[in-house]
Amino acid sequence: MSDQPQNPAVDTPAVDTPAVDAQAADTSAGEGLGPATAPVLPGAFLLELVPVPVTDLDRSKAFYQRAGFHVDVDMTPAEGVRIVQVTPPGSFCSILLAEGIAQFDMPAGTLRGLHLVVADIEAARADLIGRGIEVSPTEDLGGVFYAWFADPDGNTWTVQHMPWRQ
Repeated sequence: MSDQPQNPAVDTPAVDTPAVDAQAADTSAGEGLGPATAPVLPGAFLLELVPVPVTDLDRSKAFYQRAGFHVDVDMTPAEGVRIVQVTPPGSFCSILLAEGIAQFDMPAGTLRGLHLVVADIEAARADLIGRGIEVSPTEDLGGVFYAWFADPDGNTWTVQHMPWRQ
């Protein structure tokens, strides 16, 4: 056994499961919960969903779609509750945009530095800019490259490139 930590999202063989079209699925009964992710291995604690506080779900959903995120879920499971789950390209971890769930009640725009790790930061920047997202210039901080952008509420995202991870 290696001393290196394992990443189940990377080290687990792909599972042949059908993806669900969340737009076409009937979400009224909790169906249509998006594409399958890696299986949960015994002892694993997979980070799968991060709540992001926003003020306007439709505006935020449109922003994240424009940024290239996939809409996995958009449902109203109960009166006064709406859940929108979106996933960055290639990620097993999604973000949750929600209203009506007291446990996720945070001031909008308070998350800082959510990291999106990419293989080519200039290509990632160009893609985001091409999608109409305002992105900072790339900064080299000791051989690690960063760029930043924010959603309409001010939650900030860090685009990070670590050349040695390729």
